Amino acid sequence: MDKNLLELYSDYLLSSFGATTATGLSTLVEGAISHDQVTRFLSREDYDAKTLWQHVKEMVRAVEADDGVLIFDDTIQEKPHTDENDLICWHYDHSQNRTVKGINLLNCVYHAGDVSLPVTYELITKQVLYSDVKTRRVKRKSLVTKNDLMRDMLGVCKRNRIKYRYVLSDSWFSSKENLQFIRNRLDKHFVVAIKSNRTVALSEQDKRQGNFARIDALNLTEHNPVQAWIKGLDFPVLLIRQVFTNKDESTGEMFIACSDLHCDGETIETIYQKRWKVETFHKTLKSNAALAKSPTRRVRTQSNHCFMAIYAAARLEGLRVKHHLNHFAIRSRLYLKAIRYAFLELQILKAA
Repeated sequence: MDKNLLELYSDYLLSSFGATTATGLSTLVEGAISHDQVTRFLSREDYDAKTLWQHVKEMVRAVEADDGVLIFDDTIQEKPHTDENDLICWHYDHSQNRTVKGINLLNCVYHAGDVSLPVTYELITKQVLYSDVKTRRVKRKSLVTKNDLMRDMLGVCKRNRIKYRYVLSDSWFSSKENLQFIRNRLDKHFVVAIKSNRTVALSEQDKRQGNFARIDALNLTEHNPVQAWIKGLDFPVLLIRQVFTNKDESTGEMFIACSDLHCDGETIETIYQKRWKVETFHKTLKSNAALAKSPTRRVRTQSNHCFMAIYAAARLEGLRVKHHLNHFAIRSRLYLKAIRYAFLELQILKAA
């Protein structure tokens, strides 16, 4: 990879407030880099999670700690006006309770101290076409599940020797296969949300006898962890119930499972709160790193632009630490500078 072009392109993504094109970048640097050079850079080879690690490894090593956490979550970047392909296709968006057309991205963010950095990722591709029996419409599906991909990504983190203690995720990634893999294969701990209809036993004897009950039927008191055995797991966990208030003033509840039996309720809740760092990362990807701003049409160039946006978000995190400004404050500062320059240029044109 051309490191200079990588830095230039990621700078372009962070400083741009409109569409990010090869022509736009060439124009920005007054032809020092041609349109064709940028196009070849995006289409010559595949940039992926391995490439990302090569470029963020130094930043991660500088901040990693034994009590670090790996946070998993996926996000969808809508691309309603781009032609459908294996990458840009229809995905169910749980936040909107509907199917949307766009890019589905599974991220793993490493958080230690006050720093959050992407360390690996997977783009969800749906290569298999099939006919839906009910609707008789052609649909797409992936060859592997997101939970399979999560375990693969955890294996990548192990091979890269990243220091961490806990794996965090929401309930969509708390399958028994994932939890067994984290605890038994990796010898790490997890703090994850689990669905209220999961069944548990409150004693090892109940587990042996098959006496399981739904979590939401246990009447757990808030903030107080209870040891239990989740059905399908061969080790006990601590369960904790949280009650929260929604924006519309309604209340809801969430159940969290922690495999570290030495934690108290406050510690579990504090650790799980770090999961929101991945939400901040996703917001930065979409709002500050131009994830949706590229008009590329081919799967390779679209995938490579996603890599560039993730790398740009990692660089923006480095700037946040260096200048003690959050991502949006840095972008606002750039925007204000751009407006001032445009205003001065306008005065020059008026005076000519």
